Amino acid sequence: MSALDPSPAGREPLSRLHPVHQHLPERPGWTCRACSRQWPCPAARMLLRVEYDLDRVGLSVYLAGQLFDATGDLLRSAEGPPPTPGELFDRFLAWAAPRSWRQPGHPPRHRPGPARVRRPPT
Repeated sequence: MSALDPSPAGREPLSRLHPVHQHLPERPGWTCRACSRQWPCPAARMLLRVEYDLDRVGLSVYLAGQLFDATGDLLRSAEGPPPTPGELFDRFLAWAAPRSWRQPGHPPRHRPGPARVRRPPT
């Protein structure tokens, strides 16, 4: 488990972590416990990039799980209009994609399409 996931039993309390590692979500509002900005705040994004290093797929899977939990919380507890799907996507997932995928006019490296089945030679 990572320092960004304090849930497992037996972990040190958040108060004993270095302040930079306290940028964790406060539920149900999904604000940062350390700086009160929307989570993931810039510091949490930086920490997640460092933690996941080159594993962008792993980071995206983790963030998709957080997005799932946040969507339920934010839709139930929204004060004012609830966030749109696009706002949630930008907040939780869009920033984690490699820069080359986010640049306008630059095609992604991988485009999902129909699965190709390789057949053994006959």
